[in-house]
Amino acid sequence: MSIKRVAVIGAGTMGAGIAGQAANAGCDVLLLDLPSEGPDVDALAQKGLDRISNPGNPGILSLDIADRITVGNIRDDFDKLSDCDWVAEAILERLDLKKDLYKKLDSVCKDDAIISSNTSTIPIKLLVEDMPLEFRKRFAITHFFNPVRFMPLLELVAGDDTDPDIMNLLHRFCDEQLGKGVVVCRDTPGFLGNRVGCYAIQAALHTANDMGLSPQEADAIFGRPMGIPKTGVFGLYDLIGIDLMSDVASSLVSILPDGDAFHEVGTKLALMENMIANGQKGRKTGAGFYRIHDGGKEVINLETGEYEPVQNLQIPVVLKAEKEGIIHVLEDKTKYGDYAWKVMSNVLSYAASLVPEVGDNPVAIDDAMKMGYNWIKGPFELIDEIGADYLIGRLESEQRPIPEYLRQAAGSSFYNGLKVSVFGGGWQAIQRPDGTLRFNDRKKELSASESNSEASWYDVEGVAVVEFHSKANALGAGSMQILEAALRAVKSNKMRGLIVHNDAQHFSCGVNLNAVRAFFEAGDWDGLDAFLNHFQQTVHSMASAEFPVVVAPVGLSLGGGFEVVLHGKHVICHANSNMGLVESGVGVIPAGGGCKETLYRWIEKKDGDVTAAAWEAFMSLGYGKTASSPLLARDLAMLRPNDRFENNRDRLFSEAMVAIAEGSEQMSFTRDPIAMAGREEYRKMIAWAEDMQSKGKLYPHDVFVSTQIAEIVTGGDIDPGTEWSEQDLYDAERRAFLRLVKTEATQERIRTLLDDGKAVRN
Repeated sequence: MSIKRVAVIGAGTMGAGIAGQAANAGCDVLLLDLPSEGPDVDALAQKGLDRISNPGNPGILSLDIADRITVGNIRDDFDKLSDCDWVAEAILERLDLKKDLYKKLDSVCKDDAIISSNTSTIPIKLLVEDMPLEFRKRFAITHFFNPVRFMPLLELVAGDDTDPDIMNLLHRFCDEQLGKGVVVCRDTPGFLGNRVGCYAIQAALHTANDMGLSPQEADAIFGRPMGIPKTGVFGLYDLIGIDLMSDVASSLVSILPDGDAFHEVGTKLALMENMIANGQKGRKTGAGFYRIHDGGKEVINLETGEYEPVQNLQIPVVLKAEKEGIIHVLEDKTKYGDYAWKVMSNVLSYAASLVPEVGDNPVAIDDAMKMGYNWIKGPFELIDEIGADYLIGRLESEQRPIPEYLRQAAGSSFYNGLKVSVFGGGWQAIQRPDGTLRFNDRKKELSASESNSEASWYDVEGVAVVEFHSKANALGAGSMQILEAALRAVKSNKMRGLIVHNDAQHFSCGVNLNAVRAFFEAGDWDGLDAFLNHFQQTVHSMASAEFPVVVAPVGLSLGGGFEVVLHGKHVICHANSNMGLVESGVGVIPAGGGCKETLYRWIEKKDGDVTAAAWEAFMSLGYGKTASSPLLARDLAMLRPNDRFENNRDRLFSEAMVAIAEGSEQMSFTRDPIAMAGREEYRKMIAWAEDMQSKGKLYPHDVFVSTQIAEIVTGGDIDPGTEWSEQDLYDAERRAFLRLVKTEATQERIRTLLDDGKAVRN
């Protein structure tokens, strides 16, 4: 059996998201909800489809994908479920409603149709206790995380009677086609992600309140220094919705046994009751623990309930911990170190106390927190980082209980290379689905061939693998030094090829603007030009190499990061990759071959029409266009027909290795000269920019930036048909970049972006 036709019942946030991801996977999807009164009886399901089709937060890879989704209602279209291979229920978390629905499904669905629930709290044994055995055999819980397209975690839960073949089919489909990181969970309350994740959030929330820390202080500590997203705890409450997050916590309180530590932190803060009543529910209402007011960001005072301006906090230990590890914030002797220890010691102890209840090793919990909550490391990986003996010692000094599984790690660790400690003693290999290979797993058995603070390269079975690992993977001189060294090693040692990839949340946010700022504040124009030239020549070496070069990006690939992608011979990216050249927003232009490559790509897409291509490149670069999916990237000439994508990011590295083994894409990217469009088109572009300024659609400095872009893509004040080589275009990029960085307007944009988080418009 295979899954080709999917139905989702319930078109709310989760149901619509599941429908969108199934459509992204190539399935025909039926999306049903309750019938509506009024002219459009399918209005609720249509609202769900409209939500995932919103370009501002798309749940589908492109608008064309929406054609695979048919909307309807459970009154008029229920019989259409009879030919569906999988029916996913995503209705309200009410047991009575779910049970009634399952009885109706049993009477309509075909005998081999899989039925699943997206519940996050109700045990499977309660869901199907009244259903016949044949129904129970094909029933499972498929708990997705929101937003479905972007959050990789899927918790898969079998009942006592679920057929193992059904579980295997669901596991394979959700992994290979939906692109999910499938974590198989036991039927325990809250499963894994929410059980540990909600405990961590609640512990951080209550501890901050008890200690008198402001939300801003708590988020600064319980965030990046811990390897947790910068939203921290109060920011995450706002993002999820204060009312929704409170409901999740209350649900866990209602289903967890009396002795569970969650009960100590599961209640709402008194202030939160008033906030919810006042409509201060987070970002969705425009105000929560934080809000934007009169153009400035404000944060609530937990004691008074009044908003105050956000402060520019300077907490030295935060930067130190981000660079050197969590141990530095745990050891800090200020109130911030005290807060970090109180929260993390409780969270790590709680996670350890769940073994063996939820499983006999820590892999599933760690994966759930990394894929469901975007932690860089899971709880047990964090314990290994700080040392089990350190954690045990401090807990003992405070006369606190030590979970049995944590005590088992004394003098040792939970992970040893690709093996993991099993409850009760012994080690076993980490299990991953066939075809998945995480580079972070592979690194556990490797040492870097060369490394610096920005990047490293590794020899993996005769393939050089370059990994960027600076903050946000920003690219500087060190990144290019490692990339150049890896290219040189492949060539001189006759290695099989080069892969550029990492397992971070994002591939690269672009060139390190702090480095650019240092150059212009020192007036070191020769140094800046040399850096740009080295960047250009390094990525050019990727494109012109005589061996396979594969770039496998995930998340954001922006600015200079995307210029690296553009010069890979073959790109295998994640379906949720977001890419583009966004430099114009900070008053510069792509100067690592981005303008050059954009022009060449559009010439190819426009069948050799240089003038049409120049205008497309001008608009794309000037507006800093980005593509939120590989399908959109192809439309914008950012990816070529031979580039491809994978729905599951855990398959990128293995697919890149296969591509190298097959000698993938040996074609050279040494470009023929271009007969440039010349001065007439150059002047038209300047006139267009000036007209847009007169209409109030561009700022004065935008016109100057646009003029520099126009000069690159047309050749400027030259005769039409004048030939420019790749090197001519590289040189033009550097001239334009330096010209712009020497202006006060560009310098102001860069400073405000780095200092205030947003570039001034001027």
